[in-house]
Amino acid sequence: MSKKKDNKRLAEVRNPKASRDYFLESRFEAGIALTGTEVKAVRLGRANIADAFVRIDNGSIPILYHAHISEYDFGNTNNHQPYRPRKLLLHAREIRKLVAEIRSGGKTIVPTKLYFRHGLVKVEIALAQGKKLFDKRNDMKKRDDERYVRRALRRR
Repeated sequence: MSKKKDNKRLAEVRNPKASRDYFLESRFEAGIALTGTEVKAVRLGRANIADAFVRIDNGSIPILYHAHISEYDFGNTNNHQPYRPRKLLLHAREIRKLVAEIRSGGKTIVPTKLYFRHGLVKVEIALAQGKKLFDKRNDMKKRDDERYVRRALRRR
């Protein structure tokens, strides 16, 4: 008798503030150095990257700051710290590209998604430029207009 595949979807954590507060340009997929209890907590969906950001320290080491991964409930005294800085794993050419873009000015790196790929935790990071208040207002107006059109089409 064959085993049925478990189609349970693994946790995917998104950053809702990223697209609201920034113009997102190029995106990169990065690995993240986690401990065992952190992976288990992410698998349960107990992570938050809304206030997180990436800084490149020592010129070539990208580190994720302010990402909250809750303590694993069944962990022991060696459980992880929820807000500890976490090293990101990128290719050297990707790091050089990010450093060059940041040094040119006006840009930052924000995480947009935290997800599993082939059993490993990955972080999607994006090179971003901050939005001004009027840009945010324009986005809200476009979203409201699209919602109005969809409602009108649905009623016809």
